[in-house]
Amino acid sequence: MRSICLTLPTNRHCPDTITALGAEAAHAADHFDIDVHLLVLDSCPAEDRAAHADALRLLPDHPRITVHHLDEAAQRDFLTRVTARSGSTKPGLLLDLMLPDGLSYGACTNRAFLIAAALGCESVHRRDSDSRYQSVDGRTVFPVHHELLSLGARAADAVPHVTESTLPGPLLERRVAMVGSSFVGELSVDIARIRDADPDVYRDVVSLWAPEDWSAERKHALVEESFTGAGTEPFAADHALLTVVDPMRVDMCNIAFHGATVSERVPLPPARDTIGSDYFLIHLVHDARLPGVLHNRNIVNYHTGERRTGPGFLAYQTRFAKFLLSMLYFHFVYDRMAEAGDVLLDEHGRARPGAVAALARESTGLDTGENVRRLDALDTAYRRLGGRYAGVADHLAGRRAHLLDEARDDMADFALLTEAWEGMVTAAKATPVELPEGHPR
Repeated sequence: MRSICLTLPTNRHCPDTITALGAEAAHAADHFDIDVHLLVLDSCPAEDRAAHADALRLLPDHPRITVHHLDEAAQRDFLTRVTARSGSTKPGLLLDLMLPDGLSYGACTNRAFLIAAALGCESVHRRDSDSRYQSVDGRTVFPVHHELLSLGARAADAVPHVTESTLPGPLLERRVAMVGSSFVGELSVDIARIRDADPDVYRDVVSLWAPEDWSAERKHALVEESFTGAGTEPFAADHALLTVVDPMRVDMCNIAFHGATVSERVPLPPARDTIGSDYFLIHLVHDARLPGVLHNRNIVNYHTGERRTGPGFLAYQTRFAKFLLSMLYFHFVYDRMAEAGDVLLDEHGRARPGAVAALARESTGLDTGENVRRLDALDTAYRRLGGRYAGVADHLAGRRAHLLDEARDDMADFALLTEAWEGMVTAAKATPVELPEGHPR
């Protein structure tokens, strides 16, 4: 019987989300011949962790669901043992990239990838704590249903389980590497208040994530599409498309990856305090022409209050600025991956980590002039907004050189982690996640 990992990384109070995740796990176990490892990676303060533990304890027992609730100490213990036996000459650096001192969207998901490998799971199904499931006619529509119908199967065998297919015939022998959908509700990036305050400034700011040499028309189209997900139309009936999935159509709050094809081969960029750093594998799957399924069980996205006031606001806007700076490097890598196509895969149709690492490392030699101009434009936009946005502009101006260096160094870290990833996955598969009490570490 195959095992899957349904995971929720969280750094916020979310017992209701955990209860809903438990219901999704039960749906998966009740409708498919699988074992479910429900994994909550908890970076919250003790009081919130206790609330999460209570929510997990209250989940109905199920013979094929195993719950794992790991705080950062438990995660660190596991990762320390994995990095030590990974064969790397820099285990301490790898540990820092896997569990950094600061927020990292990529690192928290990388931890889920390694723990899933240790638990013997074939796939990882990720959800977010600031989202919820849709319902229709009193029935909750769980994304895991579409994920388990096709993920990891030969694409030709997935055809009966989807509504339609646009996958080219030569790709039907490849495995379905990713199944995903998007979200409805609020923008995925919490910048709607900029749009409401000044639509012109919003267009100026959002266009900064496009390559500098794009035409005004292409940038305008990107702005219109950016961060909107599937819009606001609620779920009515299922639709699933077998295709090479457009990265703009899926979101990391509603995604599943096949381990042996993708997530056990290449990690996510571990950049700290950078929005969007966890979306890389979606692009890799697309550029390597790996089959995917795009379904419409969109999750409802919403924003919590901590990122809109005080230190949370400043931290979030800094993460957004770092996202804009990261795009200099990511666009370079994405363009080269699109050119490489099938070269990104080995003879077994799996992602080739060496090819990805080489492109990431090459990108670190790019001239930073484009990013200097990005910071100039962002400074102008935020000062035009005034108020607390002017305070963000002051903060970014004081860290200007550091931010430019960080964006480049983040890609160097990604290259290093990608080069070490196969050894870490192999080590994880030989490492117990949770050791018994009293066991020597």
